[in-house]
Amino acid sequence: METDETPTEWLRAVLSLTVLAIVAEGETYGYVVAQRLQAAGLGTVKGGTLYPVLNRLEDAGLLTSSWREGVGGPGRKFFAVTPEGREHLATRTAAWHSFTERATGLLPTERSTT
Repeated sequence: METDETPTEWLRAVLSLTVLAIVAEGETYGYVVAQRLQAAGLGTVKGGTLYPVLNRLEDAGLLTSSWREGVGGPGRKFFAVTPEGREHLATRTAAWHSFTERATGLLPTERSTT
């Protein structure tokens, strides 16, 4: 069975790290984060999933937030990465790459599964 949809458990495993990485690119708000995740091929991440992740990252001291008035619409909560968040991102990114390389080494190649 072939599908382009990312399994939920894979997304759950990497969501906090990818959200942190997106915010580390520059101050942004939740809708833009969701759009970037979707554009990267990770599927649609709904607000009920995304905002708790952003809030947990903020509670952990990895992000800060501030409310800003919207232009012609409601205000938006902008998120920015903290120095601790940048350090966490670097450490966890290295660990993620190491983990996925080990897991990939155990999996058959596409050619060997057909």
